[in-house]
Amino acid sequence: MYGSLAIVGFVAGILFYVLYGRTSKQPVPVLDSVETTSSQREDEEAQIESEHTLTLRLRFRAGANFSGISGSDANAMRWDQSGYSAMMSLIDAGAEEAKYLCKTESTEYWDQAPSQDKINSMTEYLRDVSSLQDAFLHGTQIVFNCVGNAALNLAGVADSKCYPTRGQIILVKAPSVKVNVMRHGKDYETYIIPRPRSDGTVVLGGYLQPGDHFSQARPVETESILSRTIGLLRILGNEETEIIRVAVGLRPSRQGGARVELETTPEGNTVVHNYGAGGTGFQAGMGMAKDAVDLASDILVHLQAQSKL
Repeated sequence: MYGSLAIVGFVAGILFYVLYGRTSKQPVPVLDSVETTSSQREDEEAQIESEHTLTLRLRFRAGANFSGISGSDANAMRWDQSGYSAMMSLIDAGAEEAKYLCKTESTEYWDQAPSQDKINSMTEYLRDVSSLQDAFLHGTQIVFNCVGNAALNLAGVADSKCYPTRGQIILVKAPSVKVNVMRHGKDYETYIIPRPRSDGTVVLGGYLQPGDHFSQARPVETESILSRTIGLLRILGNEETEIIRVAVGLRPSRQGGARVELETTPEGNTVVHNYGAGGTGFQAGMGMAKDAVDLASDILVHLQAQSKL
């Protein structure tokens, strides 16, 4: 027992010396007086404050992120919103206080859905862009404008040539359908599109209705689509075809065709517009994107040359 106590005492002594001991090269200060001047006190307080600041900085260098894990009560949501807004403002301004902050793409998975109040609160963090100029944050050198139907009314774009083209489709399960079939009528479009690697689902359409803003499905159009597609491919009429859902979309269209164009705004900012493909967005999208990037190649090359990790 006494041997153990001796060992513990020896180890404790070593630790005490390491933490608080002084080497021969560190003289012990001699106090000439117990009084201190105000300037000495200020220096001591400044040193203490500096040590505390350093401690806080070291602590905050640990990994942290902004997440939806906080509570759903009113105070928690208010604090989150206030803190998020403050941090984003500091980042956008390039403030010294934000040198350890950055905007990073984030994905969260929930085994159980959070409350609706929490979801509504989190969506309020999203930046509201009411004009094209709002997209230019601190240090932004170029913006690609791909706002789709919003190009009609967005300040800084306000393209009067833009309009929606309504479409309605039916998603069905029809494993026997393996071919793509289309019929281009005078005033209608009919198509059957099997979805690759989808366990037998097929898209049936459809409609091209310029200027129609109605976002709900019309039952009469659903019946028309079924009739027209079965007329094109009889196998769709068998008992295995199962309707999964009906969907409506508003294709962003533009008179005279899509706009892919480089523009310098009155504020001196560079914008590459890329919108208005209408119903050809899938097949034209990659080509449009390539042209858009090519238009900005001089600026992008400069950005790549200046980028640092």
